[in-house]
Amino acid sequence: MIEIKNLTKKFNRFTALQNVQLQFNTGNAIALIGPNGCGKTTLIKCILGLNVVEEGQIFVKGENINDSYQYRKSIGYMPQIGRYPENLSIEQTINMVKDARNTKEHNYDYELLESFELEKLYQKKMRTLSGGTTQKVSAVLAFLFNPDIIILDEPTAGLDPLAAEILKQKIIKEKNKGKLILITSHLLSELDEILTEVVFMNEGKVLVHQSAQDLKTQTGKDKISEGIISILKTIQ
Repeated sequence: MIEIKNLTKKFNRFTALQNVQLQFNTGNAIALIGPNGCGKTTLIKCILGLNVVEEGQIFVKGENINDSYQYRKSIGYMPQIGRYPENLSIEQTINMVKDARNTKEHNYDYELLESFELEKLYQKKMRTLSGGTTQKVSAVLAFLFNPDIIILDEPTAGLDPLAAEILKQKIIKEKNKGKLILITSHLLSELDEILTEVVFMNEGKVLVHQSAQDLKTQTGKDKISEGIISILKTIQ
């Protein structure tokens, strides 16, 4: 569903991504992990079209993203920190995104909206919301249009334990429908039951891309986080 070929991204003299080659298929929940500055965010922005792809190619559902912007309709995105017009209410913000999406389809997914009980807060202005509630709005918007690909950047950051569990169960449900989920997270222990693949990056390079089960089997570890640490010890 997403194929990345020989992707290199430079910002002046700094190389953020170096010859990245990856393939992500439907029905998987894939963690993009690595230290700060390893290239995760740059990679996501390239997939979203927020960074121009100049060296290499990215294909989404077989379409070169440089040829058309329409592929973005297949993607739902939850940023680590959502920024919205401060004077709009939650309801107005959701309606604004619907209008901006300009979709004629009305097969909206309101499951998270209802599970988070955000309708009770519909008239609250975005500037008054806590970080956790803003995260809930971002999560709702990521799933709202029933996208085939869902990209979540540190999705559980700022969420209370109940909200985090609701989101985790939603991710599992959508993965089981055959959707592709990409997740960046520093808390792999929270995602163990969700992930099917792990990509570990460092200094703009992909060091590990394995299925979660193969990783556990190869390292003899029960948890993905422990398996990654074991693999990294052999690389260093």
